[in-house]
Amino acid sequence: MKKALISAVAATAALAIGATTGNAQDAMKTYKDRTVTILVGYGAGGTYGQTSLLIARHFGKTIPGNPTVIVQHMPGAGGLKATNYAAKVMPKNGKNVLMPPEMTVVSQLLRPKKIKFNAKQFTWLGRVFGANQVMAIRRDAGVVGIAGMKKKSLVVASTGTGSPTFLVPAMMNGILKTKFRIVTGYKGSANSSLSVEQGETFGMSNSWVSWKKNRPQWWNKPGKNFLIGLVQVGYNKEPDLPNLPLLTDLAKSPDDKAAAAMLSTAAVIGRGLAFPPGAPTGLVKPMQDAFWKMVTSSTFKADAKKRGLPVTPLRGPEIQKIVNDSLGMAPSAVKKARAHIFGRKKK
Repeated sequence: MKKALISAVAATAALAIGATTGNAQDAMKTYKDRTVTILVGYGAGGTYGQTSLLIARHFGKTIPGNPTVIVQHMPGAGGLKATNYAAKVMPKNGKNVLMPPEMTVVSQLLRPKKIKFNAKQFTWLGRVFGANQVMAIRRDAGVVGIAGMKKKSLVVASTGTGSPTFLVPAMMNGILKTKFRIVTGYKGSANSSLSVEQGETFGMSNSWVSWKKNRPQWWNKPGKNFLIGLVQVGYNKEPDLPNLPLLTDLAKSPDDKAAAAMLSTAAVIGRGLAFPPGAPTGLVKPMQDAFWKMVTSSTFKADAKKRGLPVTPLRGPEIQKIVNDSLGMAPSAVKKARAHIFGRKKK
């Protein structure tokens, strides 16, 4: 009996080793002397573009076969244009990957008729970092805190309705009764920020990482900062912002709290990579391993630090579980969130 059990265990182990070896060999054949393309749904100036270039510099060194890695930009609709393309058109050969928008889960839940993808069908390789969204307005806008935003209407910038630049202020309008007037169509966070700087708009939502990296001068004078933070969106507060409230804490009803938590999935997805639906299953483990080897290497971390980008990695399967679980959100909460964001007509 014991011999039979030992033989069975040994056979299972051999099969696992054989599968791993086979996958590595398949990956070597697939990627040697080839090019891997990272598709990004935003422009080159923001943290999506910057992180994708960082990955492109290092990923080929850890992928079996050491392929060349390049970046392709396809901005539009807050990253949804590229995500839809990845789901339906992108070659499913393992040599094309997507940097998913952080609002992927939110978009699927809120706009099922507008999207052409199912986030559960993407295979997540891992992320470089995640960050809370921070909704901020100019200090000279004459508004004091959330209470002030319930009384005064301000124009804020957005890249598109699938972007946190739209979803965060729209959700605040619904949950907190603020009066943001959201103007969409700005090409990337850099142009959105420029509109705030020039006084064309009075604020926007942006990831805290992007605020710190691209506009640090707006936050380095405590009590006199160019911007005033109103709220942050995530599961936990940013260490730099212990006194800035979370939207989930400000929400009152269970459905409103669930709607705010839905937006918080953006902090988990962050900046990472995913295979499109239908990519070869035999390449998943080698590419997840290659991503993790890259993102935890000292050379990658040093390069990221030099470029002002954080490294707080998550493995692909961890992201996959959170994505899948979040898509099981209660229908009543989804309905409430949809009403908050899309139920009001723009003024």
